[in-house]
Amino acid sequence: MLQSLRTVVFADLTGSTGLFESVGNVMATQLITRAIQCVGGHLAQAGGRVVKYLGDGVMVMFDDVEVAIDVCVGLPGVLRNLADRGPLPVPLAVKVGIDCGAIVEHDGDCYGDAVNVASRLSDLAQANEILLSGAVHQRLRDEQRAGCHSLDRISIKGKSEAVKVWRVDWGRTAETTLIFPVGLGDGDADAPREQCRLELSWLDEQRVLGAAEEPLVIGRGEEAGFVINDPRVSRRHARIEWSGGQCMLTDFSSNGTWVRPAGSAQALLLRRDGIILHGEGELALGAPPDDFTVPTLSFRVLG
Repeated sequence: MLQSLRTVVFADLTGSTGLFESVGNVMATQLITRAIQCVGGHLAQAGGRVVKYLGDGVMVMFDDVEVAIDVCVGLPGVLRNLADRGPLPVPLAVKVGIDCGAIVEHDGDCYGDAVNVASRLSDLAQANEILLSGAVHQRLRDEQRAGCHSLDRISIKGKSEAVKVWRVDWGRTAETTLIFPVGLGDGDADAPREQCRLELSWLDEQRVLGAAEEPLVIGRGEEAGFVINDPRVSRRHARIEWSGGQCMLTDFSSNGTWVRPAGSAQALLLRRDGIILHGEGELALGAPPDDFTVPTLSFRVLG
C-alpha cells in the first residue's frame, strides 16, 4: 500500500444533544444531517475530499495545509448562514482537530497516525475551537502562525508522549467572541523580561511562572501543568502565559473563571475570554468566589 502526505481534518458539531431533547429524534436527525452536510460541502468546495460522515461529524482530507486552516476558520459562518435560513431550536457550533502526516488510503477510507491525532484533537476541542498539531503549525505561513496560541503539550490517547498542540485564535482570524483581552489594573509592559513572573498558589500548591517559560495550563486533566481536582473545573480550564511583558489569562472552560483583584468586592467573570493580570488577586474556577467551596487560586504578578 502506498502512503501519501495529507492534512486530516475532523469537524464535529456541538449542541446536537440539546436538539434531540428539544425537538425529538426525527427532526433533530434531519437538522444535524443538514448542518454537517453544509460543513462537509464547505470544506469540499475549498478542495477538501470528504472521506466519511460520522453522525454529527465529518472527516476531510486536504493536500494543502494552509488551505485547510483558512477554510476551517470560516466554519462558524457556515452555521450562522444555515441558522439564517431558519432558526434552530438549539444553537449549533463546530469544533475541529487537524493533523498532517503520512496516510494510507484503502477501500474508501484513510488510516494513519495523523488520522488518530486529528480525531483526538477534535474530541479535546471546545465549541468553535480549532486545535492543531505541531506538524500542522510548522507548515503554516507567517500570518497564520500569528493567529495561533500554544497550549503546551497535551496527552493524547494512543500516543506514548504528550503532543504539542496549538489553538487557532479566532479573535485574530474570524468574527467570534473568543479572546478579546481586557486590561485589569496598571502594568508596566516595558519591565525587563527576566524580572517578570507570576506567583500562583492554591492550598499547599505553589507555582512560579517566569516570562521566558512556556504557557501554564490549569485544569482537571492530567495534561494540565497546575492540576485542580474539582468537578466544576474543566479538564483544560484556563491558560496563563507571558506576552510582551504582560501576563495573560485565557479561559477555555464550561463554567467560567472569576477574577477578583485584591481589595475589590467585585469579581469579573470570564467565559472563553482573556484578561491581562496585574498586581494581586484571586482566580475562582467554576463558580463565583463567594462560594467558599470553589477552588480559588491566589495570584501575584511581579515585574
